[in-house]
Amino acid sequence: MNNTEIINKIKSSFKNISIDENHSDRIISTPKEWEELSKFLRNDYDLFFDSMMCITGIDEGVDSNNLGVVYNLHSMKYNHKIEVYIPVDKKTPNIFSVEKIWRMAEWFEREIYDMYGIVFDGHSDLRRILLPDDWDGFPLRKDYEFPKTWHGIVVDKIKDGWE
Repeated sequence: MNNTEIINKIKSSFKNISIDENHSDRIISTPKEWEELSKFLRNDYDLFFDSMMCITGIDEGVDSNNLGVVYNLHSMKYNHKIEVYIPVDKKTPNIFSVEKIWRMAEWFEREIYDMYGIVFDGHSDLRRILLPDDWDGFPLRKDYEFPKTWHGIVVDKIKDGWE
């Protein structure tokens, strides 16, 4: 299947899917339909996206109310791939965890939670993975204010303008 056929197959089952105008192989969905869509992408015989290559967290900026999650999926059987973008609200950044669908998602989801504060509902062990458990905030958010100290240790800027 080519990208157009893949997207048409997905759109025939999920009417609210849209296509990213800047990326022909990226579909845009919602947190509400992500659980059903992820299972469809994994289990549909013609698609069979059995491999998750990556999950990326995104902060759309201080003027936006959205964070986002990008899933890069690949079918080993058919050698095709797709990218799925799910915007999530900054105030309630919850999305379905796909760790039971693609095992590789377990640590990716923890890292995104740690850096962006996106909560993956149903994750078996959602806790910080890179930062200490008592770290305050989510450092890859655009509105994050870096602490001046942590447990009495002065945290210097690496250089001016790095924010």
